[in-house]
Amino acid sequence: MKAVKARITGGLSVDSNLNCADNSGAKLLKIISVTGYKGKRRRHPFAGISSMIKVSVIEGDVKIRNQLVNAVIVRQRREYRRLDGIRVSFEDNAAVIVDEKGAPKGTEIKGPVAKEAVERFSAIGKIASMVV
Repeated sequence: MKAVKARITGGLSVDSNLNCADNSGAKLLKIISVTGYKGKRRRHPFAGISSMIKVSVIEGDVKIRNQLVNAVIVRQRREYRRLDGIRVSFEDNAAVIVDEKGAPKGTEIKGPVAKEAVERFSAIGKIASMVV
């Protein structure tokens, strides 16, 4: 896992719902915790693009529903700033289900994927159809 080359504004907090962008069988995910988040006391953890999170599957296939899995955020509605000055935002919040090392469980990703997520987790970029 490499460092992110952008100032990612945390657009998603704990208990936020987001879409599943891959074909692993899940449709709707709910954030339970943010992996590696260190913040102040009583502050709600937040996550942004390329953050690894622990999610619960709310809707989807019967085999995967109500399970806790790891995921990586690939799109967020809240705009964030890249180093070249461009501000990027997407239409929805979406994540890809991965294992502990960051390898995706699905075989394809629907919709665009942020460049920062591909830089940090290169295995996601191999199955992404479009990188923005």
